[in-house]
Amino acid sequence: MVKVGATKSGVKTVSDITLLTTFLILGGVGFLFLLASLVIGDIFEAVGLDFSLDASHDFGVFDSRVISVFLATFGAIGAIGVQVGYGALGSSLFGLLGGVIFGAVVFYFGKFLYSQQSTSSIDVEQLVGRTAQVTVRIQPGSVGQISCRVGDERVEKLARTRDGAEIKAGEIVRIESIAADSVIVSPEPAPEERRSLFSGEA
Repeated sequence: MVKVGATKSGVKTVSDITLLTTFLILGGVGFLFLLASLVIGDIFEAVGLDFSLDASHDFGVFDSRVISVFLATFGAIGAIGVQVGYGALGSSLFGLLGGVIFGAVVFYFGKFLYSQQSTSSIDVEQLVGRTAQVTVRIQPGSVGQISCRVGDERVEKLARTRDGAEIKAGEIVRIESIAADSVIVSPEPAPEERRSLFSGEA
């Protein structure tokens, strides 16, 4: 009773501070993990680990982006719960609920993006060096989508820039390399700019 009263009056106990620190650490780790995932894609796949339960899907429940959002949300909401005074159990339950909800949003959004990539018999390595058009804006430090025509087939792939720059929908890009779950692209100079480069004009 004394502990509860002290917490409601704004005086934090040692256990509350320790619990708050734990939630903040979990949230921070999840956030850093998310930043890394936005840059290189699925971290688990990048290091050769595959936790997918369904081999037919490239984006699974155990994708590093889903896990990182879950951890970040769990830690943030849990820390808020401690501050409000819900205690360890209440804060953990609210954090768990929030983590599951936000993780599910990321999971289904990721599955939607991957479903937009049409199935093709084209080897992904054949795309390197080709030009493509951005169909979904490549946001700064994140991914978008490009469409590339190879013969009679049109290939849709998730794309990101090497330097994290933004490229708007409709712009032409050149595919530089293949990443774990996407292609790396760079802006393709306009015809006028290419003529200027070859002619030596400023």
